[in-house]
Amino acid sequence: MGLTYFKRFRMEIELAGRGLEMPSLPAGYQLHAWDFDLIEHHAFAKYMSFRSELDANVFPCLGEFDGCSRLMNEIQNKEGFLPGATWLLSYQDEFDFDLEYCGTVQGIRDRTGVGAIQNLGVVPGHRGLGLGRALMAGALCGFQRAGLRRAYLEVTSQNEGAVQLYEDIGFRRVRTVYKAVELASVG
Repeated sequence: MGLTYFKRFRMEIELAGRGLEMPSLPAGYQLHAWDFDLIEHHAFAKYMSFRSELDANVFPCLGEFDGCSRLMNEIQNKEGFLPGATWLLSYQDEFDFDLEYCGTVQGIRDRTGVGAIQNLGVVPGHRGLGLGRALMAGALCGFQRAGLRRAYLEVTSQNEGAVQLYEDIGFRRVRTVYKAVELASVG
């Protein structure tokens, strides 16, 4: 076992005065408001989004469906869980009757009254279409509707695409933190 440190950025955004609105989506995509009956679909979208990514090393639960399921239950049981800032994304093409759940984000109000983005993820085959931006817009709108004036998230610094997206949306880096993770040795 070896200890590895992952560099992460805490990023914040001021919500006051921002004219946020729910996004439009490409054809076939739909945002679903929080519903407890969709919790396993959130877990599956989270698992499919993170299982092959660096964050599955930083947070091993993201690399297992059972871990994502436990995490979703923990999030929705938090005192500050905000259903209005929690969204599930699906895709259905015009020739298929099955929905494919392909993105998720959760929002909570932390103990200080600030919105906290939890695990925004888009399944790899659906990236590059503005869907992460749409999920974030939904979460930030939910925070605004709940009367929150600021929101934050943490992101692994090596996830350059996510860092750039968050900066484009208006998040600013306010602190660098390091997450210590014990990784199993290979050999």
